[in-house]
Amino acid sequence: MSATAQPTDLTSRQLTAPDGRVELAPDVVLDDPRFANGDLLPVPLEKRRWTTYNYMALWVGMSHCIPSWTLASGLVALGMDWKQAVFTIALGNLIVLVPMLLNGHAGTKYGIPFPVFARASFGVRGANLPAMMRAAVACAWFGIQTWIGGSGIFVLAGKAFGHGWANASTIGGYAWTLWLSFLLFWVLEIAIIARGMETLRRFENWAAPFVIVGAVALLVWITVKAGGFGPLLDQPSALGWGSGFWKVFFPSLMGMIGFWSTLSLNIPDFTRFGGSQRAQLWGQALGLPTTMTLFALLSVLVTSGSQAVYGAPIWDPIELAGKMDSIPGTLFALLVVLIATLSTNIAANVVSPAYDLAHLLPRFVNFRTGALITGVIGIVIFPWKLYSNPNVYIFTWLGTVGGLLGTVSGILIADYWILRRTSLHVDELYRESGRYWYAGGWNWRAVVALLIGAVLAVGGSYSALDAKGVKQGPFPVHGLIPFLKPLADYGWAVGLASAMLLYTLFSLNRRERV
Repeated sequence: MSATAQPTDLTSRQLTAPDGRVELAPDVVLDDPRFANGDLLPVPLEKRRWTTYNYMALWVGMSHCIPSWTLASGLVALGMDWKQAVFTIALGNLIVLVPMLLNGHAGTKYGIPFPVFARASFGVRGANLPAMMRAAVACAWFGIQTWIGGSGIFVLAGKAFGHGWANASTIGGYAWTLWLSFLLFWVLEIAIIARGMETLRRFENWAAPFVIVGAVALLVWITVKAGGFGPLLDQPSALGWGSGFWKVFFPSLMGMIGFWSTLSLNIPDFTRFGGSQRAQLWGQALGLPTTMTLFALLSVLVTSGSQAVYGAPIWDPIELAGKMDSIPGTLFALLVVLIATLSTNIAANVVSPAYDLAHLLPRFVNFRTGALITGVIGIVIFPWKLYSNPNVYIFTWLGTVGGLLGTVSGILIADYWILRRTSLHVDELYRESGRYWYAGGWNWRAVVALLIGAVLAVGGSYSALDAKGVKQGPFPVHGLIPFLKPLADYGWAVGLASAMLLYTLFSLNRRERV
């Protein structure tokens, strides 16, 4: 028994520390291999050691990546000026921080990962539904980010090693040196995560400040070459602040929220190691919105300088670094890109599916095996093809992710905060009998709320027309379900709010079982 933990008023099967965190009593054994293995069991109090800095470093490491850098460029391309773009990114991340903290609370209090937390609302078996939804998104992102990281190595290494590297013979339409870069990056990612979450914590601790230094160095370099910043900061908004801006603002805001909507679900995978609620709360609050906002501002400043130097804005940091004349400078840029993409991809896109796959088959799959399966899936989905066809990928896959995962988040929050008031019987999350078994391990209330919320959130998905009247994307112009089209631009918010409301209404008659 922990020296600081005392029996709770629930049962003697779990103990509560003075700070409110809960652990299982020493005599409680969770040995059903269908629902538990060493990686899914609650983390004991003495092994929950992550501090405020650890969570800040985690978010710095995850936020400082190439997609984050280019977020502002996408908004400027839509007609916003830099101030509107940075404001949209900042507000989106402040909003998504709320479900991040609400769902993260359960991880810190009970030491459980996301798929086990989802058992309380979806059922011991039903939790596989949201877990596999999250895992599918993560595996796709892992493959694409690995391809981006490998491409970065290829481009910058070509600058350092000469003409022969970049113009090597091709295999399947790509230089063999690009395939080599991709595979080397893949192996490095798997090697780090296979050593476990403690290795990830140490890696993020030193990667975070290193990436910040690298980004600032890029800003100093371009400022010196430009003799100051270019005209981009003075470029007026093409949208103004009237109806034209708000028409673009709301779907863009949902996109910014959708960027981290995945992590707002599986954040318990990290907060389960939290030394206190204060550590995860302040670490995330100080790490996510500030980091994303400052990184967006930094990207705007650097791109502004690139416009002054090269006559056109260069939003891709790899392309910009490739213009360096210094071999040491290029190699340093290569290292920064490598570390930045590693820290993001491992934490954001390997940890979750590793736990989710272990949850699906705990008897056969542990965390390390799940990470390896994720890596294999990340290759067999042919990420180079997904990345080469952004219209299909963005509109058919990422365009619906925010809305779908928003419904899951709404159900988790309603169940844990509204119905259960943060009170869980941890041992029953790992057993066939008990309050979380529902009907055959599934809670139909959660499933129905998810399905209805998903239809409301993404049923109106539509494709816009470009200036030539050509449809941009696979959806009908008037929406999959035309009368739901007005909701499509608010997918995440619609999914979260509708699923939360429906699940609460469906579950009111079960209050006595919470």
